[in-house]
Amino acid sequence: MFKGKDIVKRIVTLLVVLMVVVCAWAQNATSSPSSRFGYGELNDNLPGAYRAMGGVGVGMRSNKAINPAQPASYTACDSMTFMFDIAGSFLYTNYGDAYGQNNKVNGNLEYVTLQFPIWRQHIAFSAGVTPYSAVGYSMAISDSIHSDYYYTKTYSGDGGFTQVYGGLSFNICDWVALGANVYYMFGEMNKYRSLTFTDASLTSTSQYERLKVNSLRMRYGMQLFHTFGKHTIVLGGVFENKQRFSNSDYLLVETTTNDTVPVSPEGFDLPMMYGVGVSYGYEGRLTLGIDYLCQDWTNSLYFNTSDNSLRTRQRWALGVEYRHNPQSRNYAHQILWRLGLNYATAYSKYTTMPEIGVSAGIGFPLRTIGTVINTTFEYVHRGAMDGVMLGENSLRIVVNAAIAEHWFFKRKL
Repeated sequence: MFKGKDIVKRIVTLLVVLMVVVCAWAQNATSSPSSRFGYGELNDNLPGAYRAMGGVGVGMRSNKAINPAQPASYTACDSMTFMFDIAGSFLYTNYGDAYGQNNKVNGNLEYVTLQFPIWRQHIAFSAGVTPYSAVGYSMAISDSIHSDYYYTKTYSGDGGFTQVYGGLSFNICDWVALGANVYYMFGEMNKYRSLTFTDASLTSTSQYERLKVNSLRMRYGMQLFHTFGKHTIVLGGVFENKQRFSNSDYLLVETTTNDTVPVSPEGFDLPMMYGVGVSYGYEGRLTLGIDYLCQDWTNSLYFNTSDNSLRTRQRWALGVEYRHNPQSRNYAHQILWRLGLNYATAYSKYTTMPEIGVSAGIGFPLRTIGTVINTTFEYVHRGAMDGVMLGENSLRIVVNAAIAEHWFFKRKL
């Protein structure tokens, strides 16, 4: 049996790894012009296995995946197993409009999470580092006024918000689990824009914005679950109250006049969010899941006012996972096959087109240890489809290793 000191050393080592990841975190995970608005592109913080299923998660409960999107799911872990999950991604995006097309490539560390039981199947803990949002864009628009005054508008931005979370899950009976995550959010967004005239007699202008945050927020989750013979049903829900950034620093600099315009530190909110999901499992072979999430940005302060450019974001997801026979000695029968769809509305009024995604993935379990290597392929279309207005088509490849190791058991002599 592992001694308490050995377990503590392992946990401390992994926490140090998490802190190193925090220090080295790469924020520029996107090149999308739509990340110019609001807090940038939002991340739903789902493990690779569930991203391959269209992004379901609220109703998902498994001892093979760490699911930070649903804090009530942590008690699904094996009572003797420590889990660690790390993922990286490659993103290829094509942008096109009436003026032409452009291709961009990004790569990023997606997340690092860990999970372990505290008391049998009754209490479990999870922690990790995940992105909340990402900003990354660069574009220029040239035009003229009455064909006399030619100018160029340029826009660029970088940064985003990262979150370190810790969460607990409790089984209050054999079929009900409750959970909560606390997040420490930090990071900054930098946005630049300029107006430059070709005529030297006209004054060019530029503007720089920076928003830095250090803040806490909470998420609460609940799951109802029961197994009827070979069939398992899970019903889940998550909720976040509207929360203000407790510590934010906003700076606006007009370069031409060298003026700064301060904004109140209490001028920015995160929205109220709720979600529901349900999943059905059959004998460890088939899993079906469906989710709905809603973020009410319309009542959230943004630059000290709720009458702003943000609106309600809604997201629907549907996914399936299949493996022929988890008990078979034939390795091909143990491979996990996943497929999913999702649809989401934009939370910025300036980006009116919805986001449509299709995903697929394969999970390769390792024979000798409790680890699954997951590969996920996500195709996402955002924006117009007419070739006139801006449209985005992206392919993201995510690879994650969900590592499970038996820490809490007695060895037989």
